[in-house]
Amino acid sequence: MKIFDRKKELNNFTSEERKKDRTIGLVPTMGALHTGHISLVKKALLENDLVVVSIFVNPTQFDKKDDLEKYPRTFEKDIELLKQVSDNIVVFAPTVDEIYEGKLESESYEFDGLDKVMEGEFRTGHFDGVGTIVELLLRTVAPDRAYFGEKDFQQLQIIRKMAEIKNLPYEIIGCPIEREPQGLAMSSRNERLSKETRKKAGFIYDTLQAAKTDFGTKSAAYVKDWVKSEFEQHPLFDLEYFEIADENTLTPALKIQDNQKYRAFIAVYADGVRLIDNLRLN
Repeated sequence: MKIFDRKKELNNFTSEERKKDRTIGLVPTMGALHTGHISLVKKALLENDLVVVSIFVNPTQFDKKDDLEKYPRTFEKDIELLKQVSDNIVVFAPTVDEIYEGKLESESYEFDGLDKVMEGEFRTGHFDGVGTIVELLLRTVAPDRAYFGEKDFQQLQIIRKMAEIKNLPYEIIGCPIEREPQGLAMSSRNERLSKETRKKAGFIYDTLQAAKTDFGTKSAAYVKDWVKSEFEQHPLFDLEYFEIADENTLTPALKIQDNQKYRAFIAVYADGVRLIDNLRLN
């Protein structure tokens, strides 16, 4: 396995690979890899000759310094995990100065309102930071395809929009959410949960599934009120938001339209850890 921390060295390597007509996939991560990440890597390996996995905890997408400092960093463990998957993986692990070239700031994007709801409402500047780092990684690696998990579905739609407005010629591919046995969406943040909380965190997914069952027979307002009441009665989880939104525009649903696709989106605090999830409703 090759590991690069310099853009120029990575560019030289990928240029040589392209001369051999090898296709390249990109899986951007912030490390602390788990089965969800590996599912992205495996899909990328199926569809490309070579996969670049970036490992970089991006400061510009954190709206809270404390959250950035507590984000798990397990680089050596990540490398060993990737070595078990394939020899056709290259790791790109730049420093902050290397990727941002000494200018640690986000670009300001116009995402057509995709960034104004849900995560955007509660995490100021988050999506500008996401757009900035993903654009930098896409331009650095220039992959044929880039892979992102649907757990961060709003982020996925924003990355697609960023690629569109910047005319980036890279295919953006969303991949299904991987879940722990109790239903909790896999996330690096899960490692910060207590054993008791993690065991009971399937409550989040169970609530989403119940909302899906009610969707279509009851109003969006009714479902939202019901979800809120469920969390008010649970001692371990604090609901930040629950929203039913159009899958493409992310516009909150006031009245359900037959010809549109909807998702339920949720953000919850547990043990001081912020967890997000989503589920397609129709």
